[in-house]
Amino acid sequence: MIEVVVESENQPPPAFKIGSDDDWIVEWRGCKSNDPEMSEITCEVSSEPFPFLMRTRNGWYIEPDPLHKIARRLIRPTVILLILALLIHSMEPGLVSMGLLSESFAGSYRIGPLDYPKLLFAAFPVFMIPIAFRMIANLRDIRRQNTYIASPIESPEISLEVNSSGVLANRISMPIDMMAVRGRLQVGITVPERSKVLEALRRTEGEQPSPGMSTKLPERRITSGEELGTGVGEAIPMSVAHPRVLLLEPMRVHDPGEWVNLKEESTEIFFKGPVNDWPGSVYSALIAVHWEIVIEAIRDDGTR
Repeated sequence: MIEVVVESENQPPPAFKIGSDDDWIVEWRGCKSNDPEMSEITCEVSSEPFPFLMRTRNGWYIEPDPLHKIARRLIRPTVILLILALLIHSMEPGLVSMGLLSESFAGSYRIGPLDYPKLLFAAFPVFMIPIAFRMIANLRDIRRQNTYIASPIESPEISLEVNSSGVLANRISMPIDMMAVRGRLQVGITVPERSKVLEALRRTEGEQPSPGMSTKLPERRITSGEELGTGVGEAIPMSVAHPRVLLLEPMRVHDPGEWVNLKEESTEIFFKGPVNDWPGSVYSALIAVHWEIVIEAIRDDGTR
């Protein structure tokens, strides 16, 4: 947990508290006389999105290949299968003597100077299936990203009216080669700036990072989560070298509204907000509450 005093020349937002003490919590309030001593940071506070958010969360994005989801679901059972195979191999003499394991499955095969358990020849290929799926899915994603770069899509024209319960779209004009399927309004907390997180924790860049953070990655922004250094594994599928990331990284804390069907012809479309109460747009180095409209569309070639 990070508690800091934010000093800014800008007007602070109204006090708010999101989440709960037993899960995740984000709170913005004024200082109290009985507050303990906290770190002080200086940063900009605004109601307008920062440039890096406009680069990473504005425009058309390609939907990742469905094989990514299948691969993630297979990782746990395949790892368990591999561990069970090695565990059974370690107990083979006792299992064979008790008649619980056939001798045809016990023992090892010698390949060169090493012995390999027989059970491993059955478990290891299964263990490699999600890895193969991820490789195939990444190759497909790279091909679709290159197709988009070669033939980019124009931005839609949308006229919006914002109120306390949602957003009213008076007009949604899609590009000629795109067909809107559905849309929704969602809000979430974006990833804070790495430098301000380290400053709040009184850590120095280049030294041992705080728990949950990795060492600093190369300067080029790939995804906001990787720049922060708190991601474990891939935050998004493999992206190609392009000024703007073409695979949208999900906000780690977000609350979506209901999907609205956009296939039907209608002059007015209302995007209902999430059930829970959220503050308006707040942008700072540590806390950033970001509202956005997500539109799912299909291109003429079938790309989503």
